[in-house]
Amino acid sequence: MRDTLYRLLNICRKELLVILKDPANRLVLVLPTIVQSLIFGYAATFDLRAVPYALLDQDGGQAATELIARVDGTGFFERVATLHSEAGFAPVIDTQRALMILHIGPRFEQRLRAGGPAPVQVIVDARNSNTAASAAAHFAGIVAAFNQDWLARHGAAGPALTIETRAWFNPNLETRWHMLTALIAGLSMIQTLLLTALSVAREREQGTFDQLLVTPYRPFEIMVGKALPSIFVGLVQASLILMVATLWFGIPLVGSLIALYAGLILFTTACVGIGLSISALSASMQQAMLYTFMLAMPFMLLSGLATPIKNMPEAMQWFTAANPLRYGIDIVQRIYLEGVGLGTLAGDIAALAVIAALTLPLAAWLFRHRLA
Repeated sequence: MRDTLYRLLNICRKELLVILKDPANRLVLVLPTIVQSLIFGYAATFDLRAVPYALLDQDGGQAATELIARVDGTGFFERVATLHSEAGFAPVIDTQRALMILHIGPRFEQRLRAGGPAPVQVIVDARNSNTAASAAAHFAGIVAAFNQDWLARHGAAGPALTIETRAWFNPNLETRWHMLTALIAGLSMIQTLLLTALSVAREREQGTFDQLLVTPYRPFEIMVGKALPSIFVGLVQASLILMVATLWFGIPLVGSLIALYAGLILFTTACVGIGLSISALSASMQQAMLYTFMLAMPFMLLSGLATPIKNMPEAMQWFTAANPLRYGIDIVQRIYLEGVGLGTLAGDIAALAVIAALTLPLAAWLFRHRLA
């Protein structure tokens, strides 16, 4: 047992030296992770900060002026054009100068004072459905507040029911809370897959694989020795993103750090099993990189990072069951944002354990088969 541990430590040391001895490798392992975290935190967001809109006010009354003042006073809508006729609608939308057009008809205040409906037309550029829906929803909130104030000031009964919305686990509804917590698993998976997939392929290309085979190390020890450094690097990557999320963007960590790292260890182990299988199948580093990127993109798309899994077709939902990133993101987000324990995540943990239990023996079998 002592000899086995000694040999494993030697292989792990060798793999870490291969990874870290090149200054370019050290830079690639650290800098892209931090840069991508900052880019996703600032740029890759569905939150709207400023909505450019155009106005056509054909009424000009006090009520219309008040509604326009509410829109302009939010700091959310930015008026970029004041139109004089409906003929100006198409140019500002087609050229993407404005995301939204607010059209107040000529009898707006008269209809309000008569107690009838006073329609307001809102035209939204829906080429990006997320931003269009967000802009329309924000304007609907302004209209609801205007209606309530108008009824109260003119002696009419206010609405019998009011709705108060409270968002749990992300009170400000900021996209970066979802994005960065998901990237803790996502970016570490990509690095773990790539490093593990290249480990054996690199040995074959450099001609050191045959030298490794004539050492006293057994195939199982070689495989485990190549897996442990990749798991360690994956955890370091996750830690870097975790620090960016908590220290730079101020996203509070609600759950247990121990539970979070326990879930990440199981997640990276499952990813290592897939990476080792790729490595055993690849005859060159180019093949290993190709296979890795062929898997990484579907894993990201089918993880729930950008699209909720329940919104996918049922057939695609079945494919996500074999995706370790799906469970990794769920574990990280629920521990980080909700503060749940590992017991609540038993389904995700069991799924990752099954993936690891299947891929690691498969990698060992492929490894022995390639040696034969």
